[in-house]
Order: sequence, then C-alpha cells, then structure tokens
Amino acid sequence: MKVRIYPKSKTQTQSGQAGTGVWVLETERSSAQTPDPIMGWTQSGDTLNQIKMEFDSAKKAELFAKSQGWMYTISKPNSRQIDPRSYSDNFVCDMVEK
Repeated sequence: MKVRIYPKSKTQTQSGQAGTGVWVLETERSSAQTPDPIMGWTQSGDTLNQIKMEFDSAKKAELFAKSQGWMYTISKPNSRQIDPRSYSDNFVCDMVEK
C-alpha cells in the first residue's frame, strides 16, 4: 500500500501558526472514484482511502509506515517568509516624475 506523509496546513480563517506542527499520514487512492447514478455521490471500491492519521513529527509517521511495510512519500512543508512592514508603509505612494 502507498501512503503520503505531509504537514497539516492551517485553515483559511486561521492567522496564527497554532496546530501547524502536525504531520498527516494518508493513503493514496488505488482506484478511481465514480459518481453513483442514483444519489450522485462519489463512490469507490477501496475503503482504505479513508485512513488518515496524525503524528507529532514526520519521523514518527515515517517509522509507523515502515513498521507496517507501506511504501511512502514525504512532502516537505512550504517555507514562508514574512516581510516586516510598518503601518505607515500602507500610505506611501510612489511619485512618478514627468
């Protein structure tokens, strides 16, 4: 079975960094999803795609995947660089010389 290990992202309404140190182990889909003709919901023949586990670190998730004999890929977190600005920078306008 193939699994993917990636860092949990924060929600769109979250401005802080709380809860972002969690790593998620999720199984990859082995079969395609198809729409159900009666209800319109998507269905799949594979129930293992419902497995989603959270770990404190990528190393713990990697050790768990190795202990189960699963093939895994680890996605690195995106680095974020915040440029410090002051409130007065909002009111600076560029003067164009003519």
